[in-house]
Amino acid sequence: MKPHYLTPLFAPRTVAVIGASDTPGSVGQAVFANLLAGGYQGKLYPVNLNHRVVGGIAAVPNVKMLEVDIDLAVVTTAIRSLPGVMKDCAKKGVKAVLLTREFADTDELESEVMNESLAIAKRAGVRVLGPNMLGLMRPVIGLNASNYSAKVRPGNLALVAHSSALCTAMLDWAEAKGIGFSSVISMGESSDLDFGEILDYLVADGYTQGILLHVHSIHDARRFMSSLRAAARGKPVVVIKSGRYLDQHTGLTHSSHMVASGDVFDSALARAGVLRVNTIAQLFTAARVLAAKYRVLGTRLAIVTNGIGPGVLAADSVMSYGAELAQLSPDTMQLLNEELPRNWSRANPVDIIGDASPVRFRMAVKACLDDPNVDGVLVIFTPQAGTDHHTTAELMVGLQKETTKPMFMSWLGDSKVASSRELFSRARMAHFRTPEFAVEVFRSLASFHYNQQLLMQTPGPLQGEHTAPDVARAQIIIDAALTQGREVLSERESKEILAAFDIPVNETRLATTAEEAVAHAETLGYPVVLKIDSPDVIYKSDVGGVELNITSSASVRETFANILTRTRQAMPDALVHGVSVQSMVRRRHARELMMGVVHDNTFGPVITFGTGGIATEIQHDRTIALPPLNSYLAEKMITRTRISKTLGEFKNMPAVDLELVKQLLGRVSEMVCELPDLLEMDINPLLVDDRGGVVLDARIIVRKTRHSRRYRHMAIMPYPSDMVEQMVLNDGTEVTIRPMRPEDADMQQEFVRNLSEESRYNRYMSSIKQLSQSVLVRFTQLDFDREMALVMTRMVDGHEEQLGVARYFTDPDNESCEFALVVADNWQGRGIGPIMMHRLFDAAKKQGLTIMRGEVLANNKGMLKLMGKIGFTVSPHPEDRQLTWVTRPL
Repeated sequence: MKPHYLTPLFAPRTVAVIGASDTPGSVGQAVFANLLAGGYQGKLYPVNLNHRVVGGIAAVPNVKMLEVDIDLAVVTTAIRSLPGVMKDCAKKGVKAVLLTREFADTDELESEVMNESLAIAKRAGVRVLGPNMLGLMRPVIGLNASNYSAKVRPGNLALVAHSSALCTAMLDWAEAKGIGFSSVISMGESSDLDFGEILDYLVADGYTQGILLHVHSIHDARRFMSSLRAAARGKPVVVIKSGRYLDQHTGLTHSSHMVASGDVFDSALARAGVLRVNTIAQLFTAARVLAAKYRVLGTRLAIVTNGIGPGVLAADSVMSYGAELAQLSPDTMQLLNEELPRNWSRANPVDIIGDASPVRFRMAVKACLDDPNVDGVLVIFTPQAGTDHHTTAELMVGLQKETTKPMFMSWLGDSKVASSRELFSRARMAHFRTPEFAVEVFRSLASFHYNQQLLMQTPGPLQGEHTAPDVARAQIIIDAALTQGREVLSERESKEILAAFDIPVNETRLATTAEEAVAHAETLGYPVVLKIDSPDVIYKSDVGGVELNITSSASVRETFANILTRTRQAMPDALVHGVSVQSMVRRRHARELMMGVVHDNTFGPVITFGTGGIATEIQHDRTIALPPLNSYLAEKMITRTRISKTLGEFKNMPAVDLELVKQLLGRVSEMVCELPDLLEMDINPLLVDDRGGVVLDARIIVRKTRHSRRYRHMAIMPYPSDMVEQMVLNDGTEVTIRPMRPEDADMQQEFVRNLSEESRYNRYMSSIKQLSQSVLVRFTQLDFDREMALVMTRMVDGHEEQLGVARYFTDPDNESCEFALVVADNWQGRGIGPIMMHRLFDAAKKQGLTIMRGEVLANNKGMLKLMGKIGFTVSPHPEDRQLTWVTRPL
């Protein structure tokens, strides 16, 4: 594969420092000195208008005068000179520019200068990082293009930070802890390059095994989530967020009052498959452990110790961090009873008594590791008379090699156990001075595993498990309200929209007079419920606008009048349509639930679920998730609430229809996907029991939105299920064309293995036998907002066989894309290639792309012939004679 387009920035062969200086205290002097001192192996060229020599190296007055190609220009001159400098860089063919100077974004003149400079760079295809940044460091290649003068060790972690000040604090902390970096990127104002493109490079970077991210604010949630999810599919990403409570919700519904912006950010990070931490210490600890390939599959921890006191304290930490003490299996308990002293604790924590030998430690730890109820083991050693800390440590190192479950070492004390800690460090085992830190890291690993499972989910906008929603009907109701200048829909209108999405609601009839109310009550049957019908009254009970269990016509007349009177007294200016009449729903075993939608200013629509009823906000039992949802995600939402514990068999009540609850959450997700104007929603209460469910009250808030593409209002692009197509080939073979899913990984790998050597070489331009795990993940876990992979399959003996795949990757300009196509050898010549490419054209055009291009081996005559037939222009590759360019307008 060709080098990443950001290689000139991260691995430049030549660097020009424009404004390089010998003047003490200047930015040009600091940056140039750091580049000289860092051991950079490439060629370094100072550019200075007034001096012929800088730092003992011959300088030129203008970058255009350099006789070599320049990959990276580091600009340290004043902002006012930037347009001229950028023009010179563009004429010289510089590929990337790094701006290290401060920039006052509130200064109108400087803003104009910066905008002009960026426009010049964009026209020339020059990528720009900065301004207002510390700089860029690549310690693994000796590149320090920054004004940070302290030592930065090389390592396998990449640090990307919004804040230069926080970045320097992290670097200082890391140096004290002996932590090294593959890259350090201070983003600054991110005027051109953003998180997405930086993360894209780091995922492909062989030096980087883990990514640390500091985020303060997000301007484009879709692009942020897209890049974050792409990064997290390949490498562990740990995020620290500043400004957690800066953007609070101010909506009208109960749901909006119960959700904080920080909670939404956490939910977004979980869905992106990354781990969020709260402190710098947690950031580096979690990243080191994740980069060392430690993984857990659950939250059940076993503790083995030769001191019950530290063991109990560790158990307390397990509970406080939200993990759980593993319940040892009967087989494990029997083994421990047979092998341990009689006075062992006979429970978890497993206290193996203070005089425990290294062999006793090994036996107990091995028994816990072999237990299927255990996800990880914390080993606590306390130095006591007759114990051997070093031999015990050696046995633990050997034991870790025999298991895939993580072990966490905590050797208490200091100088007495120093050699054991050194042994653990050399063996790259997770070891901690106190058990509490070990428990915290274990819980983080469990959270990371959970988040990775969320990342794997690719639900479509419509679930396909029930009657197709009547989207047009729902949109007509919304449009009518917006045309009238209303954003708050009445309960009747809200329930009509719910019904359009197959969500069961109790029938609601509007009465404008007491006699109409009586007539409706007689039709519906007593008892009934009366509610005020007003778009201005959000919470009916607050104005006395609800009366339950009305059993006679006389009571209906009296209640009708009373509700109108109380409402007018409480809100004299409210628009009142009348009073709604509903059947009084009585379900003895029903639980009251709440579902809702909140609008977050950064991430857009957010779905809520929790306890319903009048005490919703007091109990504050709710969970949130970003749409779209599927059954797995809906179930995870439900299980994270307190009320979930009452949804099964509870005292004398049968279990509720949990599948229905999950389906209803899926239908709410469908509403969010298909109705971009839906701003907020409360479904409360939703009654659910073993016989079904019904919505008793609902309120929807709408707002007109303008999005150029479908689903653009959402932070996560749904699986494009509308692109699934059944067709018959000319030879009668029934096939399916559909977007690829994560669960297609095995099928994709088998497809590549079965290709001929020639076909593999033509596609991957190498002699690979199969895809690496990282490439396989990259090819099957897609972000449909910026890439597409369409597979053609047929059913063979009950399983899918892949016949071909066509994919594109969007270029950074968001206007063009690069494609790839491969068809199984025994299916070539049957028209599959043209079919797949035309479907790929359609997908790219839907995303607003205008150009598709690709690289084809010059001797791949069959592919070049196909490209010519379907409208591609073929031209020589400018850099490699063995390749040809093919380009087609869309």
